[in-house]
Amino acid sequence: MKSEQAMFGERLRNALKAAGYAESATEICDALPRHEGDPTTPQAVSRWLHGKSIPRQRNLIALAKLLRIEPTALQYGTVPTSRVRETRVEFRIPATDQHAIDAFIALPAKSRKIVRELIETLRENDQKKKR
Repeated sequence: MKSEQAMFGERLRNALKAAGYAESATEICDALPRHEGDPTTPQAVSRWLHGKSIPRQRNLIALAKLLRIEPTALQYGTVPTSRVRETRVEFRIPATDQHAIDAFIALPAKSRKIVRELIETLRENDQKKKR
């Protein structure tokens, strides 16, 4: 039977992949403080990724924010419930794209206009290449 740490490492790696992030201890280490986590070392993050340890609660919550998942799902995995639920269709985008959208929304109106124009130009160029 796998240890709790090994199962956490597996869940973390899967969540990173699903969110579009690389399994980079340095990148994760840099992102934690931006999501209200405590500063840590790449070695500590590497231990989490390889199932050698589990982060403290504050960093676990920061990881969940970064990955846009529930902290309990990251810590314990998906817990089946006995309640009957209707299936709903979810529109999900990778966490990296959601962070870009959040950063875009935080820009001043003039900067958002420039970004929209850039996106439109890129889209038009892409469509021309497909023709």
